[in-house]
This record gives sequence, C-alpha cells and structure tokens, in this order.
Amino acid sequence: MERPEILRPPERLRVLTFNVLDRAQAEGDKREVILKDGLARLDADVIALQEVTRSDEVDQARDWFGFEVTIIDHPNAPGESVGACLVSRHPVAATHVLGSPAAARAPGLPWLGAVAAEVLVPPPIGPVLVIHHKPSWQLDREDLRENQAVAVARFADDLTRDRPDLPVILVGDFDAAPDAASMRFLTGKASLGGMAVRYEDCWEALHPREAGHTFSPRNPLVRAGQMPLERGRRIDHIMVRSGDHGPLLDVAECRLVFDEEVDGVWGSDHFGVCADLVPPPHRPRGVGRSVAVMFERPHGVELRPPHRGSVSESMRCLGLRFVRAESLCRIGPQPRCGGLDTAVDVG
Repeated sequence: MERPEILRPPERLRVLTFNVLDRAQAEGDKREVILKDGLARLDADVIALQEVTRSDEVDQARDWFGFEVTIIDHPNAPGESVGACLVSRHPVAATHVLGSPAAARAPGLPWLGAVAAEVLVPPPIGPVLVIHHKPSWQLDREDLRENQAVAVARFADDLTRDRPDLPVILVGDFDAAPDAASMRFLTGKASLGGMAVRYEDCWEALHPREAGHTFSPRNPLVRAGQMPLERGRRIDHIMVRSGDHGPLLDVAECRLVFDEEVDGVWGSDHFGVCADLVPPPHRPRGVGRSVAVMFERPHGVELRPPHRGSVSESMRCLGLRFVRAESLCRIGPQPRCGGLDTAVDVG
C-alpha cells in the first residue's frame, strides 16, 4: 500500500525523535523497509535516532539519509554498533558532548548522555541548538534520570550563556513519562538540585488531553519484548526551551509517526514523535541580540566522538582562529584544519 508524503512547508523546522529498535530484534530486515520508506516521506530536517545500528558492515543512518547530511554520534563503547545519533539536513556549526555524570551512571547502556549541535537553519527560523538527550531506561531508576535531567539542563545553559536569543530544542527517548520527576523538572513544574528551568513539551502544547503513548501495549512488539506488562507511556519527547516570557519557537504541528502497522509489520516497538516548529508572531519580551559563534566547514562531514579538552585547546588542535565582527564571531579554519568542527567534551 502506497502511503502519501507528509509535506513540510519551507518556513517550518521539522524535528523527529524515534527509537528504531535494534535491527537484530523483531524481524529487523522486514522493519528496515518500512523505516526507510517512512523516514523518506517524513523528510524531517533534524532527526534523533536511538537503537540505530552504525558499523562498517551496516550503517542504517547513512542508508536512510544518504551522504548529504551531518551525523553526530553519541559516544559509545568500543566495538558497539548499536547506539544513538543526531542527523541534520542543514549545516552544523559546532558540536558538543555531555557524558553522563558519575552520579547518574547505570549499567546496561553505553551510549547514555547527550550531544548538542548548532544547526544553521535558514530564515525565518535561523540557527538553533539541538540537544539529543538519552538518560537511563530502568523503570526503578528515576533518581538517575533526575540527575541526568539537571545535567543536560545545565549543559544547555552553559552552551547558550552568552546567546539568550538562540532557541534550544531538546529531543530524545527520555524513558520518562510526563509525571516523572525528571520531566516535571524539565517542564518547569518542579525544581531539582536548586535549579529550575522550563521546556515546552511539544505534544502537550497541542494535545493537552491526549495520552500520546509512544511505548504502548497496542503495539505487539512491546508485549513481545522485555516488558510484557507494559501499560503504556509517553516517553519520547520533543521540547523547546522557554525563557521568562515563553519559548523562542512555536509548535505548528506535533504528531505520532510509525504508530500503525504496514502490511502486518510494525516499524519499531516505539512510536516516533514528529513536530513542526515555526517562529512566534514576535519574539518574547527580553530577548535581544547576542554574539553568535560559528564554525565554517563543508556540509556533510560526519562527526564521531569528539576531541576532549577546553574550547581553546580544541581550537588550537584543529588550527582554528577567532575572527571578530560586530554581531558575529566566526571561527574560520586554518589551511591544515580541513574545516572540521570542534566537538568539546564538557562532561
């Protein structure tokens, strides 16, 4: 059965998060066909993938999106091919990695943590900071997810301290429902560790009375998997950071995707979440101009786990230099650098 393409208006930024389920499970070869077709039809600009396989033999992200995208991998254990990555169809200026802090580590998932990318979206939206967050999954370890939520919120604040006008989009499989303590913290309903933030939940913004479960027993792959008594939860999220007077991007549309079988085959045990973001009618009060920091490099470069060290050390290693301008600090590559981004470990 041929399914129609989901058209994306050019003034929108389409963001997708999707746990695609390890291809070694649940007839991955059949699911692969559905996933590739569905992702092509969605035509998302920025995609956060979890349980994606990337190796020399099998590279799902490259197979699905080609070589005209930038892929930023979560750091992973040596030799581990299943993990998480962030994909951007737009050029990426700078990348950063947040390792899971010692107080928030748990066994069982070597790709915990977060990666951040400044994505150079064309006007009218402009540059955005996208953070792909992957906390612990265990049902009985909300304590770890609380610590990880605080860590990723501080990570975002540190990266944008001098740029209050840079929108921040937080995405991923959070393994936490909206009523969990970590989610209540992120959505501004409670403080944690002496810190308070507010991220607008895109699903909640448009569907406040709908459960929107992304991990649901109506999907037979859930009941057949490791959690046979799963009751249904909304644990995959797209969120936009809010300031004193609200978020810097509005939610035009938010929907579940891959939430139906195709010819008797389900794409994954998770449903994906897809949101179209647009500029607000006018900027919230108190948001002004700031200095931007960008890296110049060819589009389509693949970014693997980053160089460790401070920003200045990373710049020196890569031969980068600051070029001052009135409203923009551009970091231009020296000849020997080849135009690669720095990717700074701040964990």
